[in-house]
Amino acid sequence: MPSQRSANQWVEAWRRMRRQRLTMFCLAIIVLYIGLAIWAFTGVGFPDWDKGDYTRNNEGCSLQHWLGTDIQGQDILFQTIYGTRVALTVATVAALLAAVIGTVLGTVAGFFGGIIDELITWLYSTLASIPGILLLMAFAFVLKDKQFDLFGWHFRLTGINAVYLALGLTGWVGLCRLIRGEVIKHRDRDYIVAARAIGVSNSRILFRYLIPNVFHLVIITFSLSFVGYIHAEVILTYLGLGVVDVPSWGKMIRDGGQELAKGHWQQLTAAAVAIFIISYALHIFGDALRDALDPKLRGEGI
Repeated sequence: MPSQRSANQWVEAWRRMRRQRLTMFCLAIIVLYIGLAIWAFTGVGFPDWDKGDYTRNNEGCSLQHWLGTDIQGQDILFQTIYGTRVALTVATVAALLAAVIGTVLGTVAGFFGGIIDELITWLYSTLASIPGILLLMAFAFVLKDKQFDLFGWHFRLTGINAVYLALGLTGWVGLCRLIRGEVIKHRDRDYIVAARAIGVSNSRILFRYLIPNVFHLVIITFSLSFVGYIHAEVILTYLGLGVVDVPSWGKMIRDGGQELAKGHWQQLTAAAVAIFIISYALHIFGDALRDALDPKLRGEGI
């Protein structure tokens, strides 16, 4: 059965990845970052970001402030840790939103074909033809401070919420294309034809058979695109279109660049190193996950 083969595929993928020490080391780094983000969510031990101690601004490294303080007297280490929360939250929400949109549209387009396929193909082709950074900035700018009412509730998109939507609404194109192509391969295979012959509904075929057999593409794309969402959040915040009220890596780089001219390098370096480490770990882990799950890369054929 296809579902049983999918389950065995995940078990075998985990066994392959466990044999790779570098992959397991990178996984440990990712888990550490997740732990720091959870700590930042609790707020225990973190300073009040609305207040600064200007008597201790731009202090060097010390036992009390391991990475020193910024121009407002805020601890740079705590800012870096809190930036982990912002980056991982934005990347997770945006990646999930893009995964849902890309999977649903790609599956529908590949399975039903016809005018539905043409409309969805036209939509993602149009979005793909626009430079990514310009499209992302346009969405972020339009959504920022947007107010609307939904089912009697009043919503106002500010800062991080606008970034969620901007990234999610622009990041589904590649996954949609992949899912569509894979579903087209599966829809005429024997197990789908047999399901149709015995009267299985289209919705059951989609959710019971097709999506489980292409879901490895969703996981691979999710892991590989995660770094891109982190970098996009940093860029948007650096440009003033992202988070403004709390510390983030983009805000630290923007402020740290101004302090660098005065010889204070700690803030810029801390944010850059934090981004580099998580980006490296996610790239290595994502590549290993792709190699373990993709049958073509394992030499097993289709």
